[in-house]
Amino acid sequence: MLKAAILSQPKAPLTIEEVVVSKPGPREVLIRTAATGVCRSDLHFVDGAYPHAMPCIPGHEAAGIVEQVGSEVTTVKPGDAVVTCLSAFCGHCEFCVTGRMSLCLGGDTRRKPGEPPRLAFADGTPVNQMLNLSAYAEQMLIHEHACVAIDPEMPLDRACVIGCAVTTGAGAVFNAADVTPGETVAVVGCGGVGLAVVNAAKIAGAGRIIAVDPVPEKREIAKKLGATDAVDATSETAVAEIVELTKGGVDHAIEAVGRPQSGELAVKVLRRGGTATILGMMPLTHQTGLSALDLLSGKKLQGALMGANRFPVEIPRLVDFYMRGMLDLDTIIAERVPLSEINHAFDQLRKGDTTRSVVVFE
Repeated sequence: MLKAAILSQPKAPLTIEEVVVSKPGPREVLIRTAATGVCRSDLHFVDGAYPHAMPCIPGHEAAGIVEQVGSEVTTVKPGDAVVTCLSAFCGHCEFCVTGRMSLCLGGDTRRKPGEPPRLAFADGTPVNQMLNLSAYAEQMLIHEHACVAIDPEMPLDRACVIGCAVTTGAGAVFNAADVTPGETVAVVGCGGVGLAVVNAAKIAGAGRIIAVDPVPEKREIAKKLGATDAVDATSETAVAEIVELTKGGVDHAIEAVGRPQSGELAVKVLRRGGTATILGMMPLTHQTGLSALDLLSGKKLQGALMGANRFPVEIPRLVDFYMRGMLDLDTIIAERVPLSEINHAFDQLRKGDTTRSVVVFE
């Protein structure tokens, strides 16, 4: 039996309940969870903006220690420190073999219909696994292609945020946008993902990094992480300020919050030939577009699911960046709370004033 945060219906508080976890099957890994970040993506499901089968255990940004492995597991072993990633990949579909692993639908990484569930209540009622992970729990049972071993010296309460926020933000810079040294970058939204974008843009050698957020404290944190300028996202002159700062607009605008007005701002601040990359989970009915004049100006608009990552290679590199002092995860993390305070952490996320909360397990 393990304790987990259960989401039974949208727009309702999570409850801490006991759950039974199955034994690892072929290619499955049982992990003792050490820490899990509280991400806005989870909030979209908790608040009902995105649908999911219930009851379920949210949580997808985690780090822990491997306790057991099933047959055929070759990538990790008991005792390994690991970071999980929701980009579970099969390894043989068209997306995987063409190097676009983050687009893999991952069907082969889940248990097949008719097989016992990975998670269940004591009476046998299945508990749905969210995003291949369900990390708001003392243990996770996942496919080996949903985690990667990392340097055992890496603090796990910081490693966990690499699993989503940093992989997404850094991936947007290094993979999707492919920022070239000297180019200008506007980062719209300075939560956990946005701050990771700022830090990665600094690592990539961006010439000017403009943090755009309505919260003054977040803008100041962004400056600490490498932003050269900061603009109030709610200002009526925000677009004009960014265009003036960059003498015509930015090479890259990266949206990292998932609000329609943020996507629109990202498009408006592009220079000729610039690219807007949308990372946030927009409302399902929303559309963001380019005008005819934007298209004639060579502007581009793209999505980048989880930063278009190849996480088995990239997460260990990001860990190394932290260990070498290049990646500042300590500043991104605002607070650490026990699992019993998960609803408090979501309330903080709804307010939008903090950066990243992390649930820590004893």
